[in-house]
Amino acid sequence: MSDERIAKAPNIWMATVRPNGTPHLVPIWFVVVDEKWYFATDPKSVKARNLQHNPAIAISLEDGTNPLVVEGNAKIVKPTKKVVEAFLKKYAWGVNDDDDYILFEVTVKRKVLGN
Repeated sequence: MSDERIAKAPNIWMATVRPNGTPHLVPIWFVVVDEKWYFATDPKSVKARNLQHNPAIAISLEDGTNPLVVEGNAKIVKPTKKVVEAFLKKYAWGVNDDDDYILFEVTVKRKVLGN
């Protein structure tokens, strides 16, 4: 899986686990910096609440022809300069410009490639 392919992907599908054990799947913007995956969301969103209850997460690129699934754990972090610059470059949006969002960092534990 090339870093370029990941960097060019406009969105990912992200799965979290609700407190009752059922999955929650949503598309979301993301960036990868130094092998960590980052996304921002409203702190009151279902995904944010799920991750604060259970940090387990699965991420997939939208490409069903040459899939990539990443499994890991997410935690809330403060945006670093590199992460802010990555969001600005990819989406023309400053992740630190909006106090209505929190930033999550995903530490990858497992990657599954397929075709």
